[in-house]
Amino acid sequence: MTVRVVLADDQPLVRSGLRVLMADAPDIDVVGEAGTGAEAVRLVRDTGPDVAVMDIRMPGMDGIEATGLITAAAGATRVLILTTFDDDEYIYGALRAGASGFLVKDMALDDILGAIRVVAAGDALIAPSVTRRLIAEFAARPEPALHPRPIGNITEREREVLTLVGRGMSNSEIATHLYISMATAKAHVARLLTKLEARDRVQLVITAYETGLVTPPR
Repeated sequence: MTVRVVLADDQPLVRSGLRVLMADAPDIDVVGEAGTGAEAVRLVRDTGPDVAVMDIRMPGMDGIEATGLITAAAGATRVLILTTFDDDEYIYGALRAGASGFLVKDMALDDILGAIRVVAAGDALIAPSVTRRLIAEFAARPEPALHPRPIGNITEREREVLTLVGRGMSNSEIATHLYISMATAKAHVARLLTKLEARDRVQLVITAYETGLVTPPR
């Protein structure tokens, strides 16, 4: 399957560099480029790509607003945030807007291509090591844990699993921690996705913070 990608970044050199890097990947096809959030939304609407690789800081409509508009539409396009990360204060907002993960601009080519494939397959780019760093960056900034909301319709075990997902654990780590099989851990995560109407694992992490199950590191 060929993954159709739209690149959205206000720096032409970044876009052209990414396009060149992706040109040798036989399963990835860049179908368009945008320099603003508004252009990205229009391009996604016109071309219907599998993945939009989205910068956050762009003139006019930024990547967060564009992400929200794209993920709110009926299409199947998923958004992968492109960020400098260390100095970017808007990752939490982008993920709340529906992004399925993020890329760092200085990532290795194989990691960038792998991330696009992961998101296109319907998963979230929320590897354990990345999750822990991500949490340190975005979870403490807004007020989610300050205004917890109840979670209905989940079991006590599912609540435990959601807490561990929020702490950045993978399915195998959850299985080890709870003394259950990997298949059981996966089943619990799958049920949480369904019950909480979450797009992917990223949204489960956010829910764990918003409901106060996990508190930001201090």
